[in-house]
Amino acid sequence: MMSISISQLKYVIALEKTGSFSDAATECFVTQSTLSTMIRKMEDQLDLKLFDRQQKPIRLTDEGQRLINQIKILDKEYNNLLELFEETKTNFHSTIRIGIIPTLAPFLLPLILDDINQKHPQLILEISEITTKEIVNSLELREIDIGILSIPLKEHHLNEEVLFNEEFIVYDTRSEKHQSKRYKIQDIDLSNLWLLQESHCLTSQIGKICQLKNEWDKVGNIKLMSGSILSLLEMVKLKKGITLLPRLASLNDVVNSKYIYHLERPVPVRAIGMVTLNSFLKKESYEILKDCITRTVNSHFRKLKSTKTIDPF
Repeated sequence: MMSISISQLKYVIALEKTGSFSDAATECFVTQSTLSTMIRKMEDQLDLKLFDRQQKPIRLTDEGQRLINQIKILDKEYNNLLELFEETKTNFHSTIRIGIIPTLAPFLLPLILDDINQKHPQLILEISEITTKEIVNSLELREIDIGILSIPLKEHHLNEEVLFNEEFIVYDTRSEKHQSKRYKIQDIDLSNLWLLQESHCLTSQIGKICQLKNEWDKVGNIKLMSGSILSLLEMVKLKKGITLLPRLASLNDVVNSKYIYHLERPVPVRAIGMVTLNSFLKKESYEILKDCITRTVNSHFRKLKSTKTIDPF
């Protein structure tokens, strides 16, 4: 019967990472001979070669390349299991790795991090600001535990839960005279509309709101900016342009309230949710994060009577 240990998996991961038996052994706190022997034993059990030892640095074989992602997943799942054991204790400590989209991170994180730090010091958050596509990929590779992003994704292997609906607002810096009336979609000047790169789901949603699919050929100077929403805001202000923003952005000091206009009903919104693999186990940590986000955001948002949810893609 084949028996492969967690230690052997870790040795393989370390050697793939370093390309050196000596460096991998140092990283794993074992002797070089022990690491080499255990990897060789694993290869013998599998009846295939994971590494090409003739190359310098040492590299994976084709067979090893096909297996390495699953090996990394098994290692991460083992670590998750150990953390789940800790979470079941009364005074648990847990690390949650979070991926959050760039159009949400600068505005949501400042609202919740102090609260979590003070009320739940046992919960350690490792946060990456990454795109929707990167979140899905990182979840599948177990590089993150939770994604916070615009949903639905409609991926059968992912569990999605809505945290809040965030309305879109118009940010029009062309005039400092603020009007209380609601902005109509048809009033948006597409010739002066500034957007993020097309890879962002926010840009896709704004395109649906403004019906840019039909208008794109007619508009020659729509500006496609970098991936940073904060940079976009600065450029819109500098060039006296216009854009659509998610509501949380209006709480940032960069955004001047005198340029903000609400859209007419039904108000377009994006659903912000937490996404995990169906096999996700750290339920208590999940609930702590969920409760903090919903409680904090609801304290800032007004209740919307008539809305229309805009899918991210």
